[in-house]
Amino acid sequence: MLISQFARETGLSVDTVRFYINKGLLRPERSTKGGSNPYQVFSRDDVTAAQMIRLQQSLGYSLAEIGALAEEYRRGAGSDERTTEILRTQISRLEERRRELDAALAFLKAKVEWVEAGRPGASPQPGNYAC
Repeated sequence: MLISQFARETGLSVDTVRFYINKGLLRPERSTKGGSNPYQVFSRDDVTAAQMIRLQQSLGYSLAEIGALAEEYRRGAGSDERTTEILRTQISRLEERRRELDAALAFLKAKVEWVEAGRPGASPQPGNYAC
């Protein structure tokens, strides 16, 4: 698929796709069509790679970290042990994020209850909820 179709398929803007290509995060095939400016042709593997980039960004990975992991994968350095290590790290980050979100939700719910009750006593404080 060409860049516009790839962008639609992944929900990314064309500019974001080009940015990822420039950073080396995506490496589409180059077509012989297009003359001096060959087309970039994306595969299903590229769709999966784009989805992984978005997931890793949502987990707080920097683009440099994502690029390093992608390069490691492309080189075939991803043994089962390394893959498990990376997945466990991602799980750990998600669990930490869940704890942070749960604490923030508890604080916000307490604040709503406090306001709805007419603001009796001291206002709930974020520090009391590990936010």
